[in-house]
Amino acid sequence: MKKIITAIAAVSTAAAFTSCQPQNNAQANAGTGAALGAIAGGIIGHQSGKGLEGAAIGAAAGGAGGYMIGNEKDKAQR
Repeated sequence: MKKIITAIAAVSTAAAFTSCQPQNNAQANAGTGAALGAIAGGIIGHQSGKGLEGAAIGAAAGGAGGYMIGNEKDKAQR
């Protein structure tokens, strides 16, 4: 139960640091990717007994992937 609460806290923290109104696609997709990555990583990590580590890795990977996709969208719009 403690690990689930920790994973939820990690996701809540990631959501709290996302901007309310993003400036561009890169920022919007990075925030969304980080939140979804933290959720998925927390679930996957929980299965192996390392929910917090999974959430952190998922958030980092999701944020980076989301930023790259959003950046390409921004380039295409210019």
